[in-house]
Amino acid sequence: MTTPTLYIDGQLTSSTSGETFTNYNPATGKAISQIGQASQSDLNTAIESAKQGFQIWSKMSAVERSRILLKAVEILRARNDELAELEVADTGKPLQEALEVDIVTGADVIEYYANLAPSLQGEQQPLNEQQFFYTRREPLGICAGIGAWNYPIQIAMWKSAPALAAGNAMIFKPSEETPLSVLKLAEIFTEAGVPDGVFNVLQGDYRVGQMLTAHPDIAKVSFTGESGTGKAVMGDSAKTLKSVTMELGGKSPLVIFDDAKLDQAVSAAMVANFYTQGEVCTHGTRVFVHEAMYDDFIAQLKARTEKMIVGDPMDINTQVGSLISKEHLGKVLSAIEAAKQSGATLLTGGYQVTDKGLENGNFVAPTVFIDCDDNMTHVQQEIFGPVMSVLKFSDEDEVIQRANATEFGLAAGIFTQNLSRAHRVIHQMLAGICWINTWGNSPAEMPVGGYKHSGIGRENGAETLHHYTQTKSVLVHLGDFESPYA
Repeated sequence: MTTPTLYIDGQLTSSTSGETFTNYNPATGKAISQIGQASQSDLNTAIESAKQGFQIWSKMSAVERSRILLKAVEILRARNDELAELEVADTGKPLQEALEVDIVTGADVIEYYANLAPSLQGEQQPLNEQQFFYTRREPLGICAGIGAWNYPIQIAMWKSAPALAAGNAMIFKPSEETPLSVLKLAEIFTEAGVPDGVFNVLQGDYRVGQMLTAHPDIAKVSFTGESGTGKAVMGDSAKTLKSVTMELGGKSPLVIFDDAKLDQAVSAAMVANFYTQGEVCTHGTRVFVHEAMYDDFIAQLKARTEKMIVGDPMDINTQVGSLISKEHLGKVLSAIEAAKQSGATLLTGGYQVTDKGLENGNFVAPTVFIDCDDNMTHVQQEIFGPVMSVLKFSDEDEVIQRANATEFGLAAGIFTQNLSRAHRVIHQMLAGICWINTWGNSPAEMPVGGYKHSGIGRENGAETLHHYTQTKSVLVHLGDFESPYA
């Protein structure tokens, strides 16, 4: 039983609230540790620490900051396996995923922004013989990051990388479901040479998030989570005119045309629904299949889905792990039961897995519904579990209209061998992240974010670095100043 708590001013420290909560291994139901709930006093301490750290960090040259962040990348990659195992214990996701994705891709993002930071520059423009102006891109100050429980350390790296590269400090709140790995990230930043206070971690529930969004000394909030919560965070942030980045929910379409390669299309549909046991906001949970290949698609999908290995997340052969909590398990099973009553046909799955060794976890068999209608609740609402809805379509214009008929706009994908059609269709998709003949890859260079109710702003990509700066304009007059007054 370990007791990690808060990370403030370069060290682990105890909460002053006297309140704790327990975090559990989702796959076993066993307690991992007691975590201290941060108080307003703890936040104030973190703010003061961040102010001091910011004064040091922001005055370093971009090259100096880059060198330190690259050292953090080196440490992260050296410790990939142990961090992956910690992430598996905290989240319930399969080890085979965590080893290859979570720390690897997060470190890639830090490396990307570390190398990009020295190129951050303003502009200069002459106005006339006696005047010119120039601009400076300056850091915002203290930023807040609020994470989700599906990719805890990766999300923390996605948010901290551009913030720190631009010279800011960050106070990060991980989900109370998954508090552990972000503490290790904080320790690695310190070990790499990031000044004390530049990356602080506060633990706790929604109350800590509310304190962060309300605090007047925080300049920006970057939030990842459910759309309803994101709207509340954005509303609270508006009261003190904070800038925000919102990476929210989705109900994304994956469109498979009749000329798609069947094996690859089925593979993509499985990845877009069952990876990380369905707990991914960008998942393509509405799978539209052209009527000409619908039967072949369904037959192969059923056969391959039923071969997937649901099991101990620490077993390298496991492909589907445990959902995050008993509460979330209940929500997913309720959505499945409602779908069964909706008129859709259950093709496979649809039940909790309670095999020996799994009975205390939150395991759900990969589930596929066919004969779905666009207006069914499970087709319209995000379930965040391993639940796929397959819908039949007959022509291009029809599927575009149906794919866009949702309040969300996070992701979309197309499978076809006709590249002209692929681009034509994808350009009409109301989604911020789109894939052609693939699904799910989000390289550091590519901006990630949603349309409509799926978010505001972007993470990753060059433009995001600018979102962590503010522009100062300076006009220089070379001649004498002429007063309009006598």
